[in-house]
Amino acid sequence: MFYPEEIVEEVRSRNNIVDVISGYVKMQKRGSNYFGLCPFHNEKSPSFSVSPDKQMYYCFGCGAGGNVITFVMEYENYSFKEALESLADRVGMELPKEEESKEARAHAELRVTLLKINKLAANYFYFQLKQPQGKQGYDYLTGRKLSDETIRRFGLGFANKTSNDLYLYLKSKNYSDQVLAQTGLVTVEERGSHDKFWNRVMFPIMDVNNRVIGFGGRVMGDGTPKYLNSPETRLFDKSRNLYGLNYARTSREKYMLVCEGYMDVIALHQAGFTNAVASLGTAFTSQHGMILKRYTDQVILTYDSDGAGVKAALRAIPILKDVGISCKVLNMKPYKDPDEFIKNLGAEAFRERIEKARNSFLFEIDVLKQEFNFEDPEQKTGFYNRVAEKLLSFSDALERDNYIQAVSKEYLINYQDLKQLVNRLSLRISPVAEAAMERRPETVLREKKKEKEDGVKRSQRLLLTWLIENPLLFDKIEGIITPEDFRDQLYHQVAQMVFDGHKTGDLNPAGILNRFINDEVQYKEVAGLFNASLREELNPEEQRKAFSEIVKKVKKNSLDEASRRAADIGQLQKIIQAQNELKNLNL
Repeated sequence: MFYPEEIVEEVRSRNNIVDVISGYVKMQKRGSNYFGLCPFHNEKSPSFSVSPDKQMYYCFGCGAGGNVITFVMEYENYSFKEALESLADRVGMELPKEEESKEARAHAELRVTLLKINKLAANYFYFQLKQPQGKQGYDYLTGRKLSDETIRRFGLGFANKTSNDLYLYLKSKNYSDQVLAQTGLVTVEERGSHDKFWNRVMFPIMDVNNRVIGFGGRVMGDGTPKYLNSPETRLFDKSRNLYGLNYARTSREKYMLVCEGYMDVIALHQAGFTNAVASLGTAFTSQHGMILKRYTDQVILTYDSDGAGVKAALRAIPILKDVGISCKVLNMKPYKDPDEFIKNLGAEAFRERIEKARNSFLFEIDVLKQEFNFEDPEQKTGFYNRVAEKLLSFSDALERDNYIQAVSKEYLINYQDLKQLVNRLSLRISPVAEAAMERRPETVLREKKKEKEDGVKRSQRLLLTWLIENPLLFDKIEGIITPEDFRDQLYHQVAQMVFDGHKTGDLNPAGILNRFINDEVQYKEVAGLFNASLREELNPEEQRKAFSEIVKKVKKNSLDEASRRAADIGQLQKIIQAQNELKNLNL
């Protein structure tokens, strides 16, 4: 669906960004803006700023920024179209239908068709499970102690041993090979088409709206691979979906259980733990973390207790921390996984283990300890040093001290000795700093050049931010600064829009940002252009001097660039005169 720029702008302008974001983030007013903890990265102090004047948000910690449309896109993992429709619905605005392009309409129709085919396939697999040819699959599921109610709830099914019966079934529904090839369910070839899944117990994968978007299949017997998932399709992106989330998101528990596989999730749900999810045949990703952040602030990892499960937990812990989720790790020993644990000890014992789940940092220390031989004094000292290094990851002094106390108590290390070790390590010169002392001259020159370029860009960002926040300043720079003084192509393009907007009385930074929404790199940089950090604590005279210095820096860089490109001596003399006059500029 293509929506013209004026429609997009109307949706944006009718949704006050403060009202929308306050539904997701707890914010407090500070000066003219609102501040809260950034929902896009883990932080202790609020650096996420929302400006009601600009109708934009910006995080000074991670650089995330944009307008109300992009916030909904990022937070809800929506496409542009989905975010726009959601915001239009929020304000009771009906979007036009007739503007849909032929290409967009075809794309939307294909998506609907693929969803219909997936639903048909899920029903077909479920039907096969209860037929004589599906007995092996049914026996496998019931042998895993799954009830008929659980089988029905998760839509479990069976793919027959024949290699093309699903393909023939779908063809009988008048779907073309061209469409079927895009489902991920069949392989269409000139020499003969065949099913992707055969002789497997089938697990339909549903999105949060209970629509079937893909499948997982567990082979019967000793075939390989043991588990096979749908390939990436227009519907299915395994890094952006979690198995069981369609049910888990409505759970009343305050935490989520993150498992390794389908059977773990299903067994937990059947045992009453309806807050269990699993990643889909892939390592846990930051996208998974962001999805979970929408529903919870706490996760308990219930990965297998073997070596692979421990490694998976160690990978997931920093990802969860980065998105602001508190994390614990469940100990299932002597059993391998949740399914096996519950079968042997029951749901109540599993709940007791949840209550005793290990703090993720202490779990990491537990794993680290296994690398050292405590009978060897040198290795024991090495362990203490590694622990001290890990404790330095806590930037907050109070939190770090709490963990120093916990580690010293847990591992019988003298508290004062450990604290002193941590403090000594924090004062050491890092290898990076040591290497910097021995840098080669050409490296230093490159870095100085880059530092100068960054300084110029920062001055231009500050100037644009200042002009947007105080349009009266345009009068002060009239005849001094023009869009041509912003030499970088992107900065020049944005500056032109800002100056034009001021001239027409319609300076709209959030609207300008909309024009870059299809280019992620440019979009992020433009968002930063309008949110350069300003020193609000400056008094009026200090602000005047700072503004004057910024204008001089921007103009000086422009004149220096012009002098290098001067075509003749007359042009160069004019530039030199302007450079001399600039030294006496005092706005």
